[in-house]
Parts: sequence; structure tokens; C-alpha cells
Amino acid sequence: MEKSAFTLDDPRPTQAAAPYTFFLPDTRRVEAVGPGDHVKLIFIPTADGTKYGAERMWVEVVSVDGPAFRGKLDNAPDDIPGLSLGDPVEFNSWHIIDVEFADEDKDRQLIFPRRTYYDRCLVDRCVLNGEAKVHYVYREAPDLAKDDDKHQDSGWRIRGDWRGLSDEEVDARECDYVALGTVLNQDDSWVHLIDQTEGSAFIRDRNKDQFVPESK
Repeated sequence: MEKSAFTLDDPRPTQAAAPYTFFLPDTRRVEAVGPGDHVKLIFIPTADGTKYGAERMWVEVVSVDGPAFRGKLDNAPDDIPGLSLGDPVEFNSWHIIDVEFADEDKDRQLIFPRRTYYDRCLVDRCVLNGEAKVHYVYREAPDLAKDDDKHQDSGWRIRGDWRGLSDEEVDARECDYVALGTVLNQDDSWVHLIDQTEGSAFIRDRNKDQFVPESK
């Protein structure tokens, strides 16, 4: 049997690991997909030495049978040997990472807004790499964004647990300027505070394991 040129990525583990930055289409959109619509899939080449580890490409749907789909590739692969524009593709509903309906009115009717967390924040690197949990959060007037930034500074500043460290060690920590969602993927225990206004500050009560307003 000839080896397939590709496998299809299952995006569900990625979404589960990064729910605040990696989004899958609403199930209602996926359930409404029919022949003539387009869906985006992640193709992983099986050949060694390709330019990319994966390519995201559109497929035109030809038929749907429950969760099983058939379609034809509607993009020219950049570097997946053995796969070409127009080739047949079989996939399941859970492979779909994006949907584009042929009917523009249907597309508009099936838009389901969701909150995103792309605005930036300043966070201790130890939180991002999982070495420490979020311990202290405060929101100040945004002052880090540049005029041409796509996403603005939220004003949130996030510090990791500093128990057992000296003031000098805490001050020496490296920080990163990243999307709020990147922090929330690692520790979302403070997400309920995300809409608090500038000047707000909260610290984790170690006994109750919950955030309380900082005492002035």
C-alpha cells in the first residue's frame, strides 16, 4: 500500500492545552457545514526534510456523512511531496480548525462572538515556564505599547510566587511582555479579575488559595 503524503493533525489537544489563545470553530458552525463550503485543516507531511512541520490549508467539502467528510484540497501545498491542489481529502469534523461558508448570509448568521485575550501584559517569566504560580496581580495605566502595535498594553502586571526568595532575587526575575491569554493558559486562577480597573491590586491568600484585594 502506498504511503500517504500526509496525516491530519488533531487540534483538540492543542486547544485543551491553550484554551485562551488557540480557538476552534463553534460546534454549531461545524455542524452546519455542507457541500460547497470550505474548511481549514492542518496537514502534516509524512516525508522527511520538508520545509515546514505542518501546513494549514483550505479544503472544499464534497460530501458529509455524520462526522465523516470528503473534500478536495483548495490550496497548493508549499512543500508536501505527493499532495497537490485538487487532491481528495477525507477527514472528520474534529479535524476542522476554521469554516468558511459558500453562502455569505449563512456565514454571517453563524458567527458566534467569543472573548479573546490578546492585549499584552508584563509577567514574570517563571510564571510562563510553570516554575511559579501567579501570586500578585495589579493593573496600572498602560505604558508599554507602541503606536504600531496590533494589540495594546492591558496594564496588567503579574508576579509569580516569591515565597522563600529574597527581595533581590525577586527583583532579579526576568519578565516578558506577552498576550494575557499566554499567561492564562499557564495559570487562569485570576481570570475573574481581568476586568478590574486601573489601580486594582490583588494578592493570593495562601491559606484560602484565592485572590484578595491588596491591603494598603
